[in-house]
Amino acid sequence: MRKTMIIAALCATLSAGCSMSPPKVAQAPARVDWGYTAKARQAMTAKWGVLGLRNGEWKWTPSKSTGPTDVVVNLSQQMAWVYRGGSLIGATTISSGMVGRESPAGYFPILEKDRFHKSNKYSAAPMPFMQRLNWYGVAMHGGELPGYPASHGCIRLPMKFAEKLFATTKVGDRVFVES
Repeated sequence: MRKTMIIAALCATLSAGCSMSPPKVAQAPARVDWGYTAKARQAMTAKWGVLGLRNGEWKWTPSKSTGPTDVVVNLSQQMAWVYRGGSLIGATTISSGMVGRESPAGYFPILEKDRFHKSNKYSAAPMPFMQRLNWYGVAMHGGELPGYPASHGCIRLPMKFAEKLFATTKVGDRVFVES
């Protein structure tokens, strides 16, 4: 009883909205699938002769094209593909948001880039080659890829791939995240 009273008092002190009831379960987001993943997998097979990649593996072919850069991310497959001027130039495995902190699906223009960014939310955690996708803390950046969704919502990329992508993109380039 005393423990419950202390927790309730602490909640009241810290936040007027804190309650002792269990948290509400969020509804699963609507599935987003523009068909870009299927096209990217076909292009990857045609370009590099592979259908998939092992965790942490990536491919990159420099492009002389000066067209726009588009990134296609597939959350369920934990993969991303990069196009420059309509041609596939890169493919990689990723690590997206874990259960309860899922990466959002949808269309995102790159809003900001920062080579040496540190998280504002998570104890100044390093986010090298950060490319912001929304103003709620979601970005693409270099980081650890354990082989499954493990981030707080960001899309983690292998470090060298993140560096190449950072050098290729500009603010306003498009990122399509499919679920």
